[in-house]
Amino acid sequence: MNTEQQDSTFIRHESCEQCGSSDARAVYDDGHTYCFKCETHKQEDEGGDTESKHQATNGSSKVRGSGFLWGSVKELRNRSVTEATCRKWGYMVGTHNGSTCHIASFYGEDGAIVAQKIRLPNKNFLALGDFSKAGLYGAHLWSGGKKLVITEGEIDALSVSQVQDYKWPVVSLPNGAAGAKKIIASNLDYLNQFEEIIFMFDSDEAGRKAAKECAAVLPVGKAKLAILPLKDANEMLVAGQGSEIIRAIWNAPVFRPDGIIDGRELWDTVSKELVNAGTPYPWEGLNALTHGIRKGEIVTICAGSGIGKSQICKEIAFDLIQRDSTVGYIALEENVRRTSLGLMSLHLNKNILLNPAVADATEKRAAFEATVGSGKCFLYDHFGSLDSDNLVNRMRYMITGCGCEYIFLDHLSIVVSGIESGDERRFIDNTMTKLRSLVEELKFGLLLVSHLRRPDGRGHEEGGLTSLSQLRGSAGIAQLSDIVFGLERNQQDEDTPDVTRVRVLKNRWSGQTGMATSLEYAHDTSRLSELAMMETEI
Repeated sequence: MNTEQQDSTFIRHESCEQCGSSDARAVYDDGHTYCFKCETHKQEDEGGDTESKHQATNGSSKVRGSGFLWGSVKELRNRSVTEATCRKWGYMVGTHNGSTCHIASFYGEDGAIVAQKIRLPNKNFLALGDFSKAGLYGAHLWSGGKKLVITEGEIDALSVSQVQDYKWPVVSLPNGAAGAKKIIASNLDYLNQFEEIIFMFDSDEAGRKAAKECAAVLPVGKAKLAILPLKDANEMLVAGQGSEIIRAIWNAPVFRPDGIIDGRELWDTVSKELVNAGTPYPWEGLNALTHGIRKGEIVTICAGSGIGKSQICKEIAFDLIQRDSTVGYIALEENVRRTSLGLMSLHLNKNILLNPAVADATEKRAAFEATVGSGKCFLYDHFGSLDSDNLVNRMRYMITGCGCEYIFLDHLSIVVSGIESGDERRFIDNTMTKLRSLVEELKFGLLLVSHLRRPDGRGHEEGGLTSLSQLRGSAGIAQLSDIVFGLERNQQDEDTPDVTRVRVLKNRWSGQTGMATSLEYAHDTSRLSELAMMETEI
């Protein structure tokens, strides 16, 4: 191709009679033609046609009068894209202001270039021409079919086309994920020529989000989302995983809006849940009804004042630590020193809260290392009411930053105690909803304490029976909890003032409710021991 020919203007693509290609032959305004597949050059003049074989231009010139760049077709070695692929797509390498650049041309309905995307060094881009007339990159190569793959970028499209031996339609967005939804909406007429549209965008957050937005534009069931193990199709090609690209195309699931799940996809979920045995409570009677504590559940412990809710929480937390689980402890009615000494007492079987002298420094140190100093216990140093958002943020950090598997909140009622005005019921509902969402998101076990309203007649401190309807403040507590158990103790009973009955009020896991067990508190050891059911029923 001589210098004069380099200054000619591209008009259209057409078939080549030499190699049989349907679209590799380029026609220019000075009459010459060039086939990017077989490299046949023809020059029409007054004396007739002149035919020759010629290599592509070095890419240093502009197409005269068009403002477009021209370049040569060559292998993109660093991208593992062959020369044949670049020739098929008309993807060129040229120069711009003395720097090497990649040239991707967009064609109109008449086969003429309407726009170019110039990839400059350092991942910068230059747009030439009128992109309002440009559709999807590569759309001129395909006019309908069963499947169409859409990638984020031009080189990704080349990569997918290459691994498919150029047999199946592939196009790319002109400007990446930015504005992808608008581009797809403006090209619906073209996309409707295909039975299935497979979005193979980058596997980052922006790419996944854009793919879902684009899929939502298409009719239900038409869009699929391909999932790649690496960032994009070209990275897969460079890694030698071309077969994985093809597999991703054929295995791409049909797009469904968030929250809609095909039951056929749930086997892994249900099979994991089948073996998700709960971590046992320290007491067999409670285990018999609840089957233990499970991550992803909310357990609410409710009782009247002075019944022993906090002591039960400490017993459960201590037992979890001994089972090598990591716990977070948020006690809003006591300081961290008291909570720590309470947990240490359980290890010692000595109440060092009431009588510090019952254990020496060595024993206390050993108890500390086995409980709060074990690396398995994290406490929140705060007293009194707490804004719900701050509460959720502290819990989130305990889970994600500290590795906590279970969190104790003692208690929910005090969270709202500081509100000066407003609807307490709504505040509790909002707080419970936030806690429920956090549990579902991070899959930890939450044990929280809630107070009860005083019943008509005999109070809970006098052995009155507990019920869900007595939960203070909001029905949302019961609704959003998986397990609810109430504590009952008659503090004035002459024979058993230290015996607490545990009644399961709600059990989403098995549906079993009713009396679970009775626990007797020993003041000298600070421990709760389980009584036989026969004794509890008497």
